[in-house]
Amino acid sequence: MQAGVRGPLVFESDLLATFCAGAWEPDGYAVVAGTGAAAIRVRGGRQEAVADGIGWLLGDAGSGFWIGRRVARAVAAQLDRRGPATALTGALLESLGIPADTTPLSPAGRPEALGALLEAVYAARPIDLARFAPLVFEVGDDPVASAIRADARAALRTSLRSIHRLDVSGPVVTGGGVLGRLGLDVAGLDGMREVRRVTDGSAGAAVLALRHHGVAVDALMFERVRTSLELVRTSSPRDPVS
Repeated sequence: MQAGVRGPLVFESDLLATFCAGAWEPDGYAVVAGTGAAAIRVRGGRQEAVADGIGWLLGDAGSGFWIGRRVARAVAAQLDRRGPATALTGALLESLGIPADTTPLSPAGRPEALGALLEAVYAARPIDLARFAPLVFEVGDDPVASAIRADARAALRTSLRSIHRLDVSGPVVTGGGVLGRLGLDVAGLDGMREVRRVTDGSAGAAVLALRHHGVAVDALMFERVRTSLELVRTSSPRDPVS
């Protein structure tokens, strides 16, 4: 192979890699919310059940797309005089380079800002709405933004609850930029001992590779994997890891 690595090629779930990046234990759960969103249950080191992760059109509740679409809808509703005023309106229009003055009306009787918003949104790919998600964290305690954040947390908790089983006890590993800012409440879900946050799945990929080669990954081995990867990340090309 071009990377100079030889061996069998095995495909694994990125969600399972996320779990293994934060847990050496064989059982537990993982929840990921980035552009998309999903939750899995892990038993015996294998992905046993998954909830959501079915794409922006039919699911991904609580994801970056889901939040970004809610932002765009809230802004459109205010400009269309169907929804409450929100600080998201000024923030979204500014991000798109649209003047925030809602006074000028088009010949059709709509605010010109709304027409410009519609043109910008419908010209983009639907999934591009995910880029508006950060705005709900940047406008502070705005009631509309707060409600969107609360609904996103509830949606992710619903996905996790749907695969929760009393006979599967273990950590909940969370990943994805959106979930990192939202946080996740697992109170009341029996058997979920703690929430562990990971920023990427590289350690999980290493753990899965070791297990495929028959290596038992316990707490000590897991820590060695994480430490080794951290050394690789922090070492410069002129200071290679020996």
